[in-house]
Amino acid sequence: MTSSTTDAATWLATARRVIGIEAQALSLLADSLGDGFAQAVKTILRAQGRVIVSGMGKSGHIARKIAATLASTGTPAQFVHPAEASHGDLGMVTAQDVVLVLSNSGETPELSDIVAHSRRFSIPLIGVAGRAGSTLLRQADVAILLPTAPEACGTGVVPTTSTTMTLALGDALAVALMEHRAFTPEHFATFHPGGKLGARLATVARLMHEAPPLVAQTAPMAEALLVMTQKGFGVVGVTNPAGRLVGIITDGDLRRHMEGLLGHIAGDVMTRAPQTIAPEALAESAVAVMHARKITCLFVLDPDAGGVPLGILHIHDCLRAGVA
Repeated sequence: MTSSTTDAATWLATARRVIGIEAQALSLLADSLGDGFAQAVKTILRAQGRVIVSGMGKSGHIARKIAATLASTGTPAQFVHPAEASHGDLGMVTAQDVVLVLSNSGETPELSDIVAHSRRFSIPLIGVAGRAGSTLLRQADVAILLPTAPEACGTGVVPTTSTTMTLALGDALAVALMEHRAFTPEHFATFHPGGKLGARLATVARLMHEAPPLVAQTAPMAEALLVMTQKGFGVVGVTNPAGRLVGIITDGDLRRHMEGLLGHIAGDVMTRAPQTIAPEALAESAVAVMHARKITCLFVLDPDAGGVPLGILHIHDCLRAGVA
């Protein structure tokens, strides 16, 4: 083999070894979880404030990610840097909060002030560490001990396996809290309106036009044609005297009633019981309906008003938002 081929084979072998070591550690972590994890979830659920997540060095990077995951899944959370906490940021931590501190050794000196602050003001403290009997775990109200597993670097000094386990533990906490609170994709969309994921989770209410084209059931077709033309959606909704949507007029309906069209009223020409959608539905679901029914628009109905139209959603609105 050439040198480059040999190098590639070596790199792949290293990658597989590292991933294998970390995968084994995650299995150990799953098997080791017990009452401490359950108590951590209960403690967070009881809190009236936020989850303050803290850690130093690589644990700090993991703490930031855990705080972000919690916050985006319905559990208010904030990362507080332990060194900054010692210089005034302890004021961010209140008696209504829960403190979640990460430290592989459990002896990180920079964490001492935030731990002491939680003890002084009786703020619940959840400690996560890889050493039984460490200062952090002894001080914590809820202690979660990471299982003993080798770091994937081979030297035992580079945080690899330990940070992977801590990150997975944070994900497990977030998902357990999500499931308890019945957190849905619609809820997630509230905290994540940007990017491709935000587009997928956009609601119909966010993308719809709030002044839909509407005419009364008794309106002459001349009026219906004028509203269709002015609004530019290629459709017009037809409402009964109570303001509820009872039909829709499309280009196809116009062609089917071409002969003597202007002698009709909207109720004569409309297609009854059109496909509609609720404002809280995901725009992605609306696109699926439009594709399945081979239509380009959906009227959005108020679920609390017995079918009164709130707006209209066009397939092009979804395309522009990156949904479809």
